[in-house]
Amino acid sequence: MTGAQTTGCSTPSPSGGSAPESAQRPGAKATSRKRVLLAYFSRPGENYHYGGRTDLKTGNTEVVARMIGERIECDVHSIEAADPYPDDYDTTVARNSREQDGDLRPAIAKLPSSIERYDRVLLGSPIWNVRAPMIMSTFTEEFDFRGKKVFPFTTYAMSGLGTVERDYAASCPGATIGEGLAVRGEKAREADADVESWLRRTGLLRG
Repeated sequence: MTGAQTTGCSTPSPSGGSAPESAQRPGAKATSRKRVLLAYFSRPGENYHYGGRTDLKTGNTEVVARMIGERIECDVHSIEAADPYPDDYDTTVARNSREQDGDLRPAIAKLPSSIERYDRVLLGSPIWNVRAPMIMSTFTEEFDFRGKKVFPFTTYAMSGLGTVERDYAASCPGATIGEGLAVRGEKAREADADVESWLRRTGLLRG
């Protein structure tokens, strides 16, 4: 299990509130005139690290989300649990197992009012026990993704994208699932080249 929370192309609400209006950073390259939402869940604290543990002030998924946000024009929404996940790794693993086994939907502290104005949605999360944390299902099931293109990105220890492509296809009916990006958690801070290559392959970054 690897973890991640963010800043990005637009300044995100620290409380995980409604996505702000898009504001391109100086020198950043725009994707196109279509609106893009980058929504991600990330957990700092004690994380898996090459079989051991390390304490992260910024979760791995947030690190990757920031890299994406520096390169494309988008709005950013940090998905935060109403009942925050603990800093302790083993306690989080146990909670995640209960949520997966019970097919639970952990409450989100604050959701965007709508995603209607977005054509493309980037969904970022760690991979916990082969799939995205159940809070990502809480998020995707809240909105209508019909006609949108969804691009998943993950940080992981062993499972790459896990089951996210299949899971988002099921929870975002009517959406097209685009190519995903999987970044090993321990390598998240060195992933600039992989992030940029993925953004170009998917057409999210042009020029």
